[in-house]
Amino acid sequence: MRPRLIWIPIAWGIACFAQPKPALPAGPEATVATTVSFTEGPAADADGNVYFTDVTTSRILKFSPKERRLTTFRDNSNRANGLLFDPQGRLIACEGSDAERNEPRVTRTDLKTGRIEVLADRYQGRKFNAPNDVTIDSKGRLYFTDPAPDATSVVRSSSTGKTGVPGVYRVDPDGKVTRILAGPAIEWPNGITISPDDRTLYLVEANKVERGTRAIRAYDLAADGSVSNMRIHYNFYPGRSADGISIDSRGNIYAAAGLNRLRGTHETLDTRPGIHVISPRGRLLSYTAIPEDTITNCGFGGPDLKTLYVTAGKTLFEIHFDVAGIRR
Repeated sequence: MRPRLIWIPIAWGIACFAQPKPALPAGPEATVATTVSFTEGPAADADGNVYFTDVTTSRILKFSPKERRLTTFRDNSNRANGLLFDPQGRLIACEGSDAERNEPRVTRTDLKTGRIEVLADRYQGRKFNAPNDVTIDSKGRLYFTDPAPDATSVVRSSSTGKTGVPGVYRVDPDGKVTRILAGPAIEWPNGITISPDDRTLYLVEANKVERGTRAIRAYDLAADGSVSNMRIHYNFYPGRSADGISIDSRGNIYAAAGLNRLRGTHETLDTRPGIHVISPRGRLLSYTAIPEDTITNCGFGGPDLKTLYVTAGKTLFEIHFDVAGIRR
């Protein structure tokens, strides 16, 4: 069955209809002056509610598919980005922070009590740069990405007290934090997920600079949570790479990638903007267009986990697939 795309607007507009008028000469091109909404990180709870972030306004939003109702779950979210529900139903959030607060961290919220617990905010005494996205394995270990601030391999200045190095970290159930990947071996880590059998870790490289890596890397994931044997699983270069990724029960990757319009980087429009479904062997299986920028992330929900929720610009989209996803 062909996927069906449904729009769930976050910022509502009013459509005005009038009689057709004679064509006029084209005026000057309009460009974006500012952005009032930048949605990210969708994750569904056990009841089917979809939580996602608005990075621009620093909020975590909650959408109820049954009621078609949108509410604010958390204000002042410390610029939360990627979200995940753990097996106990607690909400994991990557919080990028801002310059004034300067508290980049990974947190866990108990939805019953509202208590927010800090899981990780430093590595070897230094703050993280801006935790971006997170996944989990069957042992309950969290893996999150922490790109460097300027999309280059290593930030030389240490005046901010941050690591300055792009990294991928693992948080064990006992709270131990381990860096499993670091620059310059990785450049700008973004989306991350793990295969259903726990044997492969997939990592998005989204480096926007000239000749920057824009691809999904694959690594062998060992029983102890370490990685090895890096290979390029799917290459988006020279177009825009994926941002967030999800995975289904068959091991297919769902990548939110591409641009509808150029945005002043070295990324081209070669990557079609939408959801790219990629097999465990790295073959493109299907594509669903998303007609809004910037396409950022996706996550499975619905009663059978066959609905993919996609964040893009001011809108949350939903696509119905035949294969069930997994919460990773």
